[in-house]
Amino acid sequence: MTFDPDHGAAPVAAPSLWRRAWDRVRAFRPSMPRGTTPGGRRSMWGWAWRAALVVVILYYPVGALVIEDIDDDSQFAPRNVTPGESRAVAVAADLVDREVNVHTWTPMQPFFMPSGLLDNMPNFQRGVMAALGRFSTELMDQLGRTRGSSQTDRDLEQARGFLNEQPNIWVWQPSVSLMPSATSAQKYRAGREKLLAYNKRLASGQAIFERRADNLQALLDRIANDEGSDSGVIDQHIIEKAGDLFDSRCDDIFYFNKGRLYANYLLLRELGVDFENIIREKGLTNAWNGTVETFRLAAELQPWVVWNGYLDGFLIPNHLAAQGFYLLRARTQLREISNILLK
Repeated sequence: MTFDPDHGAAPVAAPSLWRRAWDRVRAFRPSMPRGTTPGGRRSMWGWAWRAALVVVILYYPVGALVIEDIDDDSQFAPRNVTPGESRAVAVAADLVDREVNVHTWTPMQPFFMPSGLLDNMPNFQRGVMAALGRFSTELMDQLGRTRGSSQTDRDLEQARGFLNEQPNIWVWQPSVSLMPSATSAQKYRAGREKLLAYNKRLASGQAIFERRADNLQALLDRIANDEGSDSGVIDQHIIEKAGDLFDSRCDDIFYFNKGRLYANYLLLRELGVDFENIIREKGLTNAWNGTVETFRLAAELQPWVVWNGYLDGFLIPNHLAAQGFYLLRARTQLREISNILLK
């Protein structure tokens, strides 16, 4: 017992053992390297989490800017085409290689990738692949066989299957399967390999590429139908949304059409070389060159911002209407060439 100085002999209990132990714990400080202070360590962690926050904030916008590349190079041409090969098939294979291997195939990228912020480039690439898928189908059905009763070329059949696959398949799709699957990019690469294999066999005389007027006419009709369908989509969207400054879908439509127009421009340019004799015999040289030029002009439209303004608006343009004009002009020119090929 101890004596309280203020109350005489009143007893005061001595500190308990657990209280003394707790005081020692509170007084304990871990040893730190010489020259390091608690304040310095807190400062270091403060800079670390700030740097991490900056990285997270910049991850999407900077990554998206690095990845985005809407490549509408009108000078793009097939490389190393040997005599006997189809230049149209070669440019189709090289275009797949450029969009899938050189650039990033963005339509299949998941939300946690920087390209998940993009919409113009994915739609452009979808349009490119839509045109190549159409070409591969007509290549298998028309150009790559002698007549409708002849056997289908195996390489072209497989190329058609791969190049018409959905563009947004990533390695894992829970809605389809819990198991990993082949991505869209992998399937397109396989389709490209089949096109290259066919072209090599064609050069060695082991495959067929029928350079007949009726085959070319059938292909042009299919392309014209696709462009006509795209113009119908534009027409319906203008009717529903013209003048809406917050229209978030107009740029999706614009860049999908741009991608299809661009791929068709390259294909038609090279088909003009593959079918040079037929085009000359039919007196279509000027008409063909004019049609290819229309596709080029349409494919090179690239406004800073895609607006769906009123058709007679003063300040806000309607870029869908401008694109639709070239779509319909290209379709009309294809129909004119098709009619002459039938004669």
